[in-house]
Amino acid sequence: MSAEILTLTVDDDTAGARLDAFLASRISELSRTRIQRAIEDGDILVNDRAAKSSYRLRTGDAIEIDLPEPPAVEITPEPILLNIVFEDDDLIVVDKPAGMVVHPGAGIESGTLANALVHHFNELSGAAGRTRPGIVHRIDKETSGLLVVAKNDVAHERLSDQFRDRRVFKMYTALVYGRVKEGRGEITAPIGRSPRTRTRMAVLAAGAGRAAHTIFEVRARYSEFTLLDVEIKTGRTHQIRVHLSHKGYPVVGDKIYGAGRENTVRDVGMKKLVKNLNRQFLHSSRLAFTHPRSGIRMEFASPLPAQLSSVIDAVAGGQ
Repeated sequence: MSAEILTLTVDDDTAGARLDAFLASRISELSRTRIQRAIEDGDILVNDRAAKSSYRLRTGDAIEIDLPEPPAVEITPEPILLNIVFEDDDLIVVDKPAGMVVHPGAGIESGTLANALVHHFNELSGAAGRTRPGIVHRIDKETSGLLVVAKNDVAHERLSDQFRDRRVFKMYTALVYGRVKEGRGEITAPIGRSPRTRTRMAVLAAGAGRAAHTIFEVRARYSEFTLLDVEIKTGRTHQIRVHLSHKGYPVVGDKIYGAGRENTVRDVGMKKLVKNLNRQFLHSSRLAFTHPRSGIRMEFASPLPAQLSSVIDAVAGGQ
């Protein structure tokens, strides 16, 4: 939940300023980077609509800031085991397990990937702030798979540029409810905060929310499920889960955007298996980017965790 919702109104003296610059000057406790991230995530609205950081303010604009409670100032190093896929002087590629939060947030101060990183590595980028050491991008708590972490600010900046310019290849493996008809498809519906439940994201009407682009391809179809390869061109909060649910095929195990869908599974054994999964069937399986120093294109792959592989074996065996 948010600590508060702050509303600001633009007057004649501030009209013409960039949205992010205006907010950075008004909210001293937030860095411009964090403000830009909040704008990107749809946590900051102008006249009830999402806007870009570069938006030029007009007299009378109403700005709504809905930010989570600030995380703890210091991160305590914790000896949490990490699966390091690759490491050099500039970056680390980690295979994150499901159940691990990427960095501290409201109500979460320990057990995160950030806590583990500061224990295992002496040098990490500080470009994203003290509570996000080395963190260039995120995946959901109950999503497993690959992330890249920056060891220094130069690497962080160059990797962030690649994410912003959509030059990073991000592929996920997802098991969804239902039999997807198309062999391949694209979803380009905009995503923003749900007007009904502010803790959730939703597909919004044209002109609202942030542009979001998801590409999916069927890998296998089963009697009541479909296994997909999902590429995301943008990195909106909960993007894959929101888009696939909007399409009518929520991710198996997703308790927010697929709640209750497990009750539609006809096979009793499969229904029990899904209810006991205790995570969403979403895995960051491939990640490719250009090395920030050498310029060499790098690609990494992560196999499905044993828990998810066993679900596929059971689903395939139930055909």
